[in-house]
Parts: sequence; structure tokens; C-alpha cells
Amino acid sequence: MHSLVELDVTSARKLLAASDRPVSFTAFVVASVARVAAARPDVHAYRDWRGRLVRHRHVDVTTLVEVEVETGQGPFALVHVLRDADVRGVRDLTDELRAVKADHATTGTGRMLDRYGTTLTRVPGLSSAMYAVLARSVRLRQRTGTVAVTAVGMFGAGGGFGIAPLTLMPLQVVVGGVTEKPRVVEERIEAREVLDLTVTFDHNVIDGAPAARFMADLRHVVENAEVLREDA
Repeated sequence: MHSLVELDVTSARKLLAASDRPVSFTAFVVASVARVAAARPDVHAYRDWRGRLVRHRHVDVTTLVEVEVETGQGPFALVHVLRDADVRGVRDLTDELRAVKADHATTGTGRMLDRYGTTLTRVPGLSSAMYAVLARSVRLRQRTGTVAVTAVGMFGAGGGFGIAPLTLMPLQVVVGGVTEKPRVVEERIEAREVLDLTVTFDHNVIDGAPAARFMADLRHVVENAEVLREDA
């Protein structure tokens, strides 16, 4: 199931701009998604090969970090897992993302990219085979993360949605662009900063009503910038 939503991030952007130490907007979204997923664990549960529902204790968020590697093909999107994102602050997540971007070799996936990256990308069907193997193992699934958050802000000055197929994670959030749009605020029309968000659920795990409740909670957490106020 795909949910295409617009979220008012005016308050969040003001808090981010006023911060004495810049923090990442992506980290803000990651922390917000993780808090709500922790409160509603069924959205990032999955069914094992026997059809049994497996729930996770914490929310590990898989995201992409653009890094420079010597491949001759420009920047690579490095897969990185932010562990226990549901109990961590936005500053902490920001620091980890920036550390990985500054030196990707500090992570296991970064070292693997340096060693095998250009070779593995040329092997036909390798990704599909890898996902098939990972999907059968609880331990490997946990190592690869329970929720995926990826940004497609490259739409430029405009907004946009990105519908991508699920891989291993049963909950996937695609962060689009932020645009200024008219919104009704306390019975007045105001120009507000609006984020386009695409949220994809695994319908084998969760039905429409629980997914809708998750979306309502996510809207509340993001639009009230709750995770940023926790850090203040």
C-alpha cells in the first residue's frame, strides 16, 4: 500500500534554522518515523517463511548516504543502518550520518563498497539473489534494518513523490521536496512549507486501518516537530 501525503513542516524548519548547531532534516524525518513505528510495532513487523509474524524490539532505520569512492562513476549511495533510531535524538543521528559521509570506511558496508563495489554492481541478478537469501533469515533481516527512509529531494525547487517497491523492510518512507503552499491555519490561509512524503506498507503484514492510524500519528509528530523539541 502506498500513501502519498503532504505534511506541514514550517515549525520544524524554523526550529532547525534556529538551532545553534545545524542538524539534518533527514535525521529529523528518521527520528520522527522511528518514534511512531516504535509506538505501532506492527507496521515494521514481517512474516517469516512459515508465515509467522516477527516483531522487532527497536527500530533500525536503513538510509542512504552519498559518499565519494574511487570508482570513476561519481558519488555512490551507501546503505547505512541507524541503530535504535526510536530512542535517539536528532543531533545524535545527525552526527552519525555526517561521520559516515566524512569517512565511509568506518562502517562495514563502506569497507565492502571500497573492496567490491564496482565488481558487484556488474553481476546480473545479484541484488535479487541477495534479497532472497536475506529474506529467509531473522538475524540478517535485523542486521539490514527494519524501516527504510530514503530522500529524493533532487526534484529541485519543486516537490514530488517517489513510489518504490519494497525490498526487505516492510515499511518504507520516501522523502520528497519541500515547497511553499497555501494552508488553512486557525481559519486563516497562510503560506506554509509543505513536505511531500510517500509511505509504503507491506499489505501482507498490515491492513488499511492500522496503516491509517500510523499515518495520523506520523502527521502529528512531524507537524509538531516533537523530536526537535525533545532535543531542545
